[in-house]
Amino acid sequence: MTIHGLDHLRPITASDAEIEAALEDAHIPALMCALVHITGDANVVRGPIKPVINFFGDEQGNISPEDQATVRARAREALCALRDGARLPAPPSQALVNEMVDFIVDRALTPEYGEFLHAELMLSGEDPYAPVGLDELPAAARAGFKVAIIGAGMSGILAGIRLQAAGIPFEIIERHEDVGGTWYQNTYPGCRVDSPNHIYSYSFRPADWPQYYSPQPVLRDYFDATARDYGLKAHTRFGTEVKEARFDERGGRWRLTLERRDGTREELETNAVISAVGQLNRPKWPDVPGRERFEGISFHSTEWQHEHDLTGKRILVIGTGASAFQFAPEIAKVAGDVTIFQRTPPWMAPVPTYHDNVPAGKHWLLNHVPYYAKWYRFSMFWNAAEGLLHAVRKDPAWNGQNHSISAANDEVRQMFTDWIAELCEGDTELFRKVVPKYPVGAKRILLDNGNWMRALRRDNVHLVDEPVREITTTGVVTESGIAYDADVIIYGTGFEASRFLWPMRVYGRSGKELQAHWNGDPRAYLGITIPGFPNLFCCYGPNTNIVANGSIIFFSECEVRYILGCIGLLLRGGHAALDCRRDVHDAYNQAIDAENLEMAWGAANVPTWYKNTKGRVTQNWPYPLVEFWHRTRRPNPTDYQFLDAGAA
Repeated sequence: MTIHGLDHLRPITASDAEIEAALEDAHIPALMCALVHITGDANVVRGPIKPVINFFGDEQGNISPEDQATVRARAREALCALRDGARLPAPPSQALVNEMVDFIVDRALTPEYGEFLHAELMLSGEDPYAPVGLDELPAAARAGFKVAIIGAGMSGILAGIRLQAAGIPFEIIERHEDVGGTWYQNTYPGCRVDSPNHIYSYSFRPADWPQYYSPQPVLRDYFDATARDYGLKAHTRFGTEVKEARFDERGGRWRLTLERRDGTREELETNAVISAVGQLNRPKWPDVPGRERFEGISFHSTEWQHEHDLTGKRILVIGTGASAFQFAPEIAKVAGDVTIFQRTPPWMAPVPTYHDNVPAGKHWLLNHVPYYAKWYRFSMFWNAAEGLLHAVRKDPAWNGQNHSISAANDEVRQMFTDWIAELCEGDTELFRKVVPKYPVGAKRILLDNGNWMRALRRDNVHLVDEPVREITTTGVVTESGIAYDADVIIYGTGFEASRFLWPMRVYGRSGKELQAHWNGDPRAYLGITIPGFPNLFCCYGPNTNIVANGSIIFFSECEVRYILGCIGLLLRGGHAALDCRRDVHDAYNQAIDAENLEMAWGAANVPTWYKNTKGRVTQNWPYPLVEFWHRTRRPNPTDYQFLDAGAA
């Protein structure tokens, strides 16, 4: 049985009992939508059984066990019939699909969401992120336009796939020895994705993920297999770094200076450059005196030194961000003693499945039941798309005394606080240290199933919330003068997130250098284009990070679609380059800045990597995902100045 858009499905050969057992692991709202496709009966979603969606609530949408049993029984009957030769009915009408969308998200959606969510759902196998109209252009014009992609991580691989499909030549420059980006670079113990894995994947390449939040080796294998299957490694220069990129105004082209690991250099000339270097790849070291004096083993978590056996060692961990949150509980299992130095505690969101395997029954459903995988992914995408966004927006009338910014924010704060208190099991000193005093969303929210708190309650783990004064030859000294000696210091202090495209030297029109142009305050139009730097496109650029809604892969797919749309504008008009208009760029960034101040991360006074040294939020997107989808669907020619060779 092959249906357009359902090519991944395997034939149903399971027995009645096996189907019944698999249905015990079903996501009931997704199963109900799939039943409409399988049976043609719209009453499945029009009846009394309906999900009620609460963030961090019941995955089954608070559908009662009795009603779940009713749905499973109906599904068992329908799937057995399908196995025995029944045919799928005609596809549901668009009006009925609209009802199904409203059903699974538990609300009547406004028209702005319609096209966006129907595209994401991909019921007919359509590709909502494919560039429009490029295949209509002469093949020779496309073949004569070359693109350099800097970075072979998630975004770089995606850009290569899209350019290849469009018939546009490209080359990927990657400083590491293989693809994968962050999933190649970060190999620390416990490293895993913190977006639901079924939406942390390319829209055109779903995977049968082993866990709800899979570990680093699985993610690296996914991107490695994708690059191999699309033949991208043959287009990639590994072990090569872009040291300089310079725009040639006369030719309207970019000249890149590349350096291999052996120090040899060469030049590469291209029509356009796509920066896919990401935000979180250059380690940030703490501004603490004496770091070079320590005589033991020390390293940053993103440059993990696996050659060292940590068994029985005295280990100091500086930082309690996302990386430390994952690796500290793992090393605590073998270390003799672990002392963790915390600047500000993170808010923790309860995710019981964070380390869980996807059960066998759910695997079976995803691989055998028509449309189930699409609705399951869509349900998670919607919950992530909306996420906590409503609860991290400031209410000007709310007086939360710096602990919350709205009634909804305070409700989430209380829910998280109660959960943390439960995990502390009466340890009042630990509770004092780990409950943040800032609003939820002001810093990155970390997902956990209690693993972090269990680690902190181990006899060999100690949490210190006093600032570090200096690092000595033997360890760390805090502000009060207490010394902590150690064999190993591990820095979990994050990345140089606000130093976009650094340490490359990028020169635009009139020889303007990008870092000097930004002066520590990076900005871009839609996070993609920068005035004065024609045909330079960014993926995961300024203000395209997400805090409480969605998967970063969604942003990259929107960005790459937009970038190929820009290339289409150039080829249609016969232009050499396009340059973002300064007034368009400035108006956009004024709006972004104003909106970020209305969000928890902009309103709260707490140290966070979301802000640069000037206190401005340079990382985050403050709007719903639907806004980014619409803005990047296709470029508006009036946003750009077009340049011709010889007159650039």
